[in-house]
Amino acid sequence: MTTSRKTSLTAGILYLLTFISIPTLSLYHEIHQPNFILSSAPSSDVVLGGMLELLMALACIGTALAFYPVLKKQNEMLALGFVAARVLEATLIFAGVASLLTVLNLRALGAEAQVASRGLVMLYDRLFLISQSFIPAVNALLLGTLLYQTRLVPRILPIVGIVGAFTLVAGDVAVLFGIFDQRAPIAGLSAIPIALWEFSLGVYLTFKGFKENDLILD
Repeated sequence: MTTSRKTSLTAGILYLLTFISIPTLSLYHEIHQPNFILSSAPSSDVVLGGMLELLMALACIGTALAFYPVLKKQNEMLALGFVAARVLEATLIFAGVASLLTVLNLRALGAEAQVASRGLVMLYDRLFLISQSFIPAVNALLLGTLLYQTRLVPRILPIVGIVGAFTLVAGDVAVLFGIFDQRAPIAGLSAIPIALWEFSLGVYLTFKGFKENDLILD
């Protein structure tokens, strides 16, 4: 296995691993209920969801580190920007998970901690909007531009990512202005192109690898 194939395989597997957090959509259902802190709903779902998100955050950093040695040959500034954006994304994910885990500790205080717990859940939602919605759009623009220029993968893939970045940002703006709720189905629709881009990229890199060109041969 060549070095470029090892790099593409690593990046592909890590991209697919970022989808490990999908179950949190159901695992975090109870903690979003107004009376969660007073209910008998188990804390284990939130703990499991937090663990999945932390693994996803680490995988996000890993994708950027895997890509960097190849992409810096094309444009080092954009490649560094992609690494920085991925690290920022992971940092905010960690902060969001910490806020939910703090809610679990507040359950011991009962009703007097209800307002604080709701505030922490709302903080998680806003951190999610930035870390797992807005920043992925930035990532798609940076990585999509680099991959389009280098032709390391079929150009249709970065095109999907670049288009998806704009639809995702449009959905974020709509949420911020109260046009629809962050957890509404229509908000999820705006994320489909980005999800398709990241999943397709992960599959392609895992099973096909980079297309050979001067960047790989150098």
